[in-house]
Amino acid sequence: MTDSRAINFGAGPSALPDSVLAEAAKGLLNFQGTGIGIAEISHRSKEFVGFLNDLEALIRIQLDVPPTHKILFTQGGGTGQFSAVVLNLLARHRLLHPELADEQRNLDYILTGSWSKKAAEEARRLGGGKVNIAADARPYSETGKAFQGIPTHDTYAFSPDPALIYYCENETVDGVQFSHDDAAPSSFPFHLLPKDTLLPLVGDYSSSFMSRPIPRIADHAVIYAGAQKNIGPAGLTILIVRQDCIVDVDAAAKLGATPVPITMSYKALADANSLYNTPSVLPIYIAGLVLQRMKDLGGMQYYEDVNKRKAQKLYAVLKEGEEKGVLRGKVKEGSGSWMNVVFDVLGEGAEARFLSGAEAEGMKSLKGHRSVGGIRVSLYNAITEDQTDKLIAYIKKFIAESQ
Repeated sequence: MTDSRAINFGAGPSALPDSVLAEAAKGLLNFQGTGIGIAEISHRSKEFVGFLNDLEALIRIQLDVPPTHKILFTQGGGTGQFSAVVLNLLARHRLLHPELADEQRNLDYILTGSWSKKAAEEARRLGGGKVNIAADARPYSETGKAFQGIPTHDTYAFSPDPALIYYCENETVDGVQFSHDDAAPSSFPFHLLPKDTLLPLVGDYSSSFMSRPIPRIADHAVIYAGAQKNIGPAGLTILIVRQDCIVDVDAAAKLGATPVPITMSYKALADANSLYNTPSVLPIYIAGLVLQRMKDLGGMQYYEDVNKRKAQKLYAVLKEGEEKGVLRGKVKEGSGSWMNVVFDVLGEGAEARFLSGAEAEGMKSLKGHRSVGGIRVSLYNAITEDQTDKLIAYIKKFIAESQ
């Protein structure tokens, strides 16, 4: 690839490996020797169906997905799944408990940032059940209104038999992430979940999928992720759904559940092997190339190690900037994301100076989300350790020049 390519620290659509982009360019002209480009080929051709099956295997092997769960591919991003998980799991709950009224069906949401807040809002909008906020991080922030950390375990209050329990593993906007160390106070409180039931646990992994192993993956009912962070371009959504959650939504509708649009029905997707309608062919192809490269490099263990080092280095220089009064972190220690590191640059005009200086050195898309401002550094899988080191060197220089 050309030397003119910038280092893309954007939060999504985000960086992809140069080698994958080069290979994908070949596939745009000729996919697997068919003489037809990947963006033109039939999604029902044997070549594409075989590729889709290989993609599923690459995910299953690297994440150690158990045989109790199906891997599905769809569209609509994480936001589409805000709706789909509610409709499918309310249908499941209706089939299990047809005698309950809507107000007796609880939907538990853990609020740790902008995306979990939006997910809960969508559940309220759809109706069919009562939204229960099982935990909310905002009251424990400095202002009582911001998302600055993961709630401590003693603040959770789950319903006894909820239709779903939702959490967002990594909050892209706010830079907050659950620890995958069970002993950490910022870990997910699996031990507090209702017992003696197949848990309707929903994990939104949109911005951390395939960056490190998923704790207790078998205990999840649904895990979903948009591809445009770690594994591909926008347009592909990956689902890992436990088979008891793939229910006959039409039968549930006859009992009073909200009808589920056919493209949102997990059963329709599963029965058609993700080919009920035309899937996102090009994003699936690029995701397959990325996942094969990941496997060749060492899979989840390799990426967990590299991503941990990248984050530790960046948080260390952020602490240095805080001590010198140049930078200010936005997230409580122990709750910081490995994927999206957020901070403020202090001083009149300092943020603009920071951004322009970084861009002059070929580092782009560092401006924070419009809702919170500041700086956001996204360290997705395609960002190398060398690229991270280049940013850290720039931050160190900026700190020194700001004294």
